[in-house]
Amino acid sequence: MLLSENLLLLASLLVFVAIMVSKVGSKLGTPSLLIFLLLGMLVGADGIGVHFDNYEIAESIGHFAMTIILFTAGLETSFAETKPVFKQGIILSTLGVFIMVLLTGLFIWLTTGHQSEFGIMACFLMAAIMGSTDSASVFSVLREKKLHLRENLSPLLELESGSNDPMAYMLTIVFVQMLTNKDMLSNGLLSMVFILVVQVVVGVAVGVAMGYATKWLLDRVRFSTFALTSILILSIGFFTNAVTSMLYGNGLLALYVTAIIIGNKARLPQEKEMQHFFDGLTWLMQLTMFLMLGLLARPSQMLPLILPALLTFFFMMLVARPASVYLCLLPFRKLSFRAKTLVSWVGIKGAGPILFALCPIVAGMDSSSFIFNVVFLITLFSLLMQGMTLRSMAKLLKLSYEEEPQAETFGMEIPEEMGLTRDHIVTNEDLASGTTLRDLHLPHGIRVIMVKRSDRFLVPHGSMELQLGDHLIVLIGESDD
Repeated sequence: MLLSENLLLLASLLVFVAIMVSKVGSKLGTPSLLIFLLLGMLVGADGIGVHFDNYEIAESIGHFAMTIILFTAGLETSFAETKPVFKQGIILSTLGVFIMVLLTGLFIWLTTGHQSEFGIMACFLMAAIMGSTDSASVFSVLREKKLHLRENLSPLLELESGSNDPMAYMLTIVFVQMLTNKDMLSNGLLSMVFILVVQVVVGVAVGVAMGYATKWLLDRVRFSTFALTSILILSIGFFTNAVTSMLYGNGLLALYVTAIIIGNKARLPQEKEMQHFFDGLTWLMQLTMFLMLGLLARPSQMLPLILPALLTFFFMMLVARPASVYLCLLPFRKLSFRAKTLVSWVGIKGAGPILFALCPIVAGMDSSSFIFNVVFLITLFSLLMQGMTLRSMAKLLKLSYEEEPQAETFGMEIPEEMGLTRDHIVTNEDLASGTTLRDLHLPHGIRVIMVKRSDRFLVPHGSMELQLGDHLIVLIGESDD
């Protein structure tokens, strides 16, 4: 009981301090996820002295968290927004990852591998672990900084980061299996291609099937609260991941596809409340995962590896990532060179690569600690240099803009098909020709649907006496009169 109480006390203190420190860090432009990671390192064995080195448990918790993060990303992926950039996103998350892995693996081999017993397959394994842009980091940086990008870059980056985590994970598993199974290694490229094809085909097939099965269920079964619906949907995501893995498919890819179909095809009650539920859960998972991975870090073991990690990071940031982006986006001439440059800059690493780096350790591979430490350092460099400079880079390339403030609806859920919502505060100018709502002479198709006065909510009518400072919620749409 004492141990469990101590763990609960430590966990609660870590979460509290992480959230409070991230508030300060956000004002300095520091990504919250970087704060969580550094805090975990500070509390770990080389810091305050909390000893945690159970890699199997860490991988299980991390995979659990990654499932929720990717599932939420899928639910929030809009067909309408991603349709114009769907081809670009998928090419970046597949061919782009292969190019990254190929170039980075060769670089690691030329700078490190040929001078030691670190074989070329292990070099490609390390490159595969770092081959993706981390979805949690990209989503966090874009949304936390409220960064709005031109040329449909936000949906493109979110689609790429959400769909290339599964691809990097597939390549990681393939290389781990090839290095731990001599029969597979002897078959070489043929085994790799076969495993990848099975992983993708089974993952997509199960994801599509489960997505439409969930849509069919939700269209026919209603629950009393959105919380029950949210938990049901989440359980389906876990089920999809597990079943796909049992069928030798990619579970992360399957649950991502399932979530996209549910989010775009199913009729979800109280959709905004459900989104808040999943967003809160995702933040908890990100915080937990980054703190836990920080606890695993041993800075004393990483110090001798700073130089090779820096060399690899700069090669990935300045050569491999731009090369993969420019080559993959070459056919898309409508996308400007400035836009492609910004996409190449957003190669942000995060918890995903560190989590994938646990796979060689759990498999008992030689040099697995070297891989983990280098990947951890590269993730830190990426969050520091790319995560903190994304807003500045977007402004430098003139690709960011300030979004118009959304209308305040005070918790009301208004379907988009009803029209646009706007909020308006009554001024002296509005009251110049009369003080009633009727005296505003609103144009055809514009209706006031609610009036907020101080802490009171009033139902509007034509003879209502308006007061200075009243907050009007206005609906702009079609009218039958």
